[in-house]
Amino acid sequence: MKKANLEDRKLIVDILTESFDANHSVNYIIKQDSKRKKRIQALMNYSFDVCRAFGDVFLSDDNKACALIIYPDKKKATLKSTLLDIKLIFQSVGFGNIGKTLKREKLISSIQPQIPMSYLWFIGVDPVVQNEGIGSKLLQEIIDYSNVNNRSVYLETSTIRNLSWYEKFGFEIYSEQYLTYHLYFFKKDLK
Repeated sequence: MKKANLEDRKLIVDILTESFDANHSVNYIIKQDSKRKKRIQALMNYSFDVCRAFGDVFLSDDNKACALIIYPDKKKATLKSTLLDIKLIFQSVGFGNIGKTLKREKLISSIQPQIPMSYLWFIGVDPVVQNEGIGSKLLQEIIDYSNVNNRSVYLETSTIRNLSWYEKFGFEIYSEQYLTYHLYFFKKDLK
């Protein structure tokens, strides 16, 4: 695993856009129109920028998988973050989805503990090489990295087939919510 840099943006955005194309949680907040794929791409660009500012962006050593991690205790409102939020509304969410997006984010924030953590916002593998262990290796490296930095790992998923995958790594469901889809909240405490 290596830390990504700005030159890796396109690769990471492409991997995540393809990986999350059919994701319930992503499509819940994205305006559903003829530009849906471009809107997902805009969300991933936004997420890349936020994690570069307030977290870490990682690539697998073979450049086939990536992860975006944010450290909520380090996130703060800045002019840049506000401009990114506005850009997200115009390019991705759309004005009609602002209310439900804010409600969803408020719900997540109310459930997550207010502790220093590694919040695994997105992890994705190039769909061409999924199920070859690349994502598992990256997830284990993220867990190890978080342990070294004294941070538990938290995440949510709406993808049912990923539930047992996270549990295999010792993650536990600590909450489940229903929006128009099931959203499962996972945590992995420090060793």
